[in-house]
Amino acid sequence: MSEKPFLFKQFKVNQDQCAMKIGTDAVLLGAWTSLEKRPFSILDIGSGTGVLALMLAQRSAAEIIDALEIDDKAYEQCVDNFEQSDWGDRLFCYHASLEEFVDEIEDQYDLIVCNPPFYSEDYKTNNVSRDLARFQEALPFDHLLHGVSSLLSDTGVFTVVIPYKEEARFIALASEVNLFLNKRLHVQGSPTSEIKRSLLEFSFRESDIKTETLIIENQRHDYTEDYINLTKDFYLKM
Repeated sequence: MSEKPFLFKQFKVNQDQCAMKIGTDAVLLGAWTSLEKRPFSILDIGSGTGVLALMLAQRSAAEIIDALEIDDKAYEQCVDNFEQSDWGDRLFCYHASLEEFVDEIEDQYDLIVCNPPFYSEDYKTNNVSRDLARFQEALPFDHLLHGVSSLLSDTGVFTVVIPYKEEARFIALASEVNLFLNKRLHVQGSPTSEIKRSLLEFSFRESDIKTETLIIENQRHDYTEDYINLTKDFYLKM
């Protein structure tokens, strides 16, 4: 993975201190997350480089955009990325675990986003920060959802990106804390590949579920019109 800054159209993200670099998952979630309700306050859980919060700062007029990061180096890098952006006055990163944050913060948020750790397999590398960023035990889905249910306003929206194979379990866990699926996007790398990711939108309101599919490439480096339209405000070459 590159240690170089990642350049977007309106901001730059330094990532040399973060175990997890900028990836397609975060960019898709930041671009797909609905701002239809014009949130006043946004929270990015497990912010890493801060890319999700920065994307939402570019897209929205939200006055409060908070981030939460437990890893020391990632926290410092997130703060630096926020300060270098054009929206530093609206962005703030807390250095804490989700559990600590829930215990200490009384505020609730109109929009919560999360690109959580994915890997639940019994496998570890020698890089503690990377393991923390990538392994589900660092932020189990049930812990994440309990935190979200406490921090989300009554009319708020929660969006998340997870492996497609985890979708049914995640939706079931969400229902246990009265969070209901309203919308989802299934992501395929190509027209012939399997669904790899699920982008999910939840709220405390039950509704008909809107399901769409996004294919990233027609073939290698030949991006689909849907993917270009979704990401063109961010990627330099789109």
